[in-house]
Amino acid sequence: MEGNLNALTTIFTEFYYWVTVVFMFLIHVGFCMYEVGASRRRNHMHTLMKNIMIIPLVTVTFFFFGWWIYWAFPDFPFFGGLNHEMGNANLPWSETMGTNLQDRITGVFWAAFLLFSWTAASIVSGSVIERIRSSALWVHAVLIGSVFWIIDAAWGWHYAGWMVKYLGYHDAYASGVIHAIAGGYALGVIAVLGPRIGKFAADGTPRDIPPHNPWMLTIGIFLIYTGFWGFYAACNVPIISPESIGGQITGTTWTATNIYLAPTSLSAITFNFLMSLSGGLMAAYVVSKGDAFWTFSGGLAGIITASAGNDLYHPIQAMLIAAVGVVIVYKLHFWVERRFKIDDAVGAVAVHGYAGFVGLVISGFVLWGAPSSPFEGYAAINPIGQFLGAVIMFFGLGFLPGWLVAKAQNAAGALRVPEEIELQGLDYAEHHAYEDAKAEIIEADKAHLTAQ
Repeated sequence: MEGNLNALTTIFTEFYYWVTVVFMFLIHVGFCMYEVGASRRRNHMHTLMKNIMIIPLVTVTFFFFGWWIYWAFPDFPFFGGLNHEMGNANLPWSETMGTNLQDRITGVFWAAFLLFSWTAASIVSGSVIERIRSSALWVHAVLIGSVFWIIDAAWGWHYAGWMVKYLGYHDAYASGVIHAIAGGYALGVIAVLGPRIGKFAADGTPRDIPPHNPWMLTIGIFLIYTGFWGFYAACNVPIISPESIGGQITGTTWTATNIYLAPTSLSAITFNFLMSLSGGLMAAYVVSKGDAFWTFSGGLAGIITASAGNDLYHPIQAMLIAAVGVVIVYKLHFWVERRFKIDDAVGAVAVHGYAGFVGLVISGFVLWGAPSSPFEGYAAINPIGQFLGAVIMFFGLGFLPGWLVAKAQNAAGALRVPEEIELQGLDYAEHHAYEDAKAEIIEADKAHLTAQ
């Protein structure tokens, strides 16, 4: 490192991303607790196991090819070929993908994106609980976590992505890049997977399957809120000097930029994060008539709705946009459930997918004409670009691949557990040793009492 200032900047950036990654880990903990709280007792071990195994499967595949996709795909295939120079610098055997005292940033930056990958997979996981085979979910986790979401990140989140350049697509905190795509993917899977046994009455009326454990569900959602706050920080690039990015942007050194390298600050995003959380919670409480499950989820949906433009909104705009978005996604969830007999066990499609889609569309009107990026020649933010971006994220890279893969798994008999196993509970079907050990110790206790 040249000079004390460069050394300090490098060390701070390394530590900054490392801290955000640790905070983001709480999202995964929160998803585990939330799903267990929402599922019935006979499916707890299965629910936990399928979430835990997301970690190694997505981590390894993201190391081998997910990270390369992000750097090689910004223009591919519609506006240019693969960027081999950037892609090759991030292949698993490149110098920066391991111990390298000349590069202290790549590993923690890679980890920040990796945690986004886990989140995308966990969103799908929640909607399919209590009836999907673990192996089927893990295939989807790898595809959404290490292929499809990172393609849309290259297109719409990379500062040089073609959607940013030519559509004016702007999605600072990932309304579409993570949430719309993951929600769309989940909808594609559950459309094939079908509802849980007993979810719909014979006349098609949906039944409520209440959460097993409200406490666990509440703690889970608060951990997700906390991790999401860390996620906002992870979407910023700390201490950027324009000279360090090729002189393409002029100005002074900034404490932080958004993902497109436009100036922002942690103070600004803190205002907007908390105001959008509050707007979502209040709107969800009113529209659901005080339903606890939807009030908690409404806070998350509010943040997701406002996230596309939360680097540019005024805090009051963030609160109002979050509130409007929550009312729309709540109504849409129950309309889709009744109309198409869709069983989304935790409302993941609504909270993530519909909220992300709606948030992108709203931001196109509210931010109409604002720069999508500080780079010269890029299209400005506009309603058509944001709408097309929402369609690409939700349907093109989300719903369609999820539906196609689920159809193939279903045709092979590899998607859903048999009915008798679903009724018995997936814990016994896939975790014999755990259930057998519990039964054995219960019998031992009974024998001990009888002997006395």
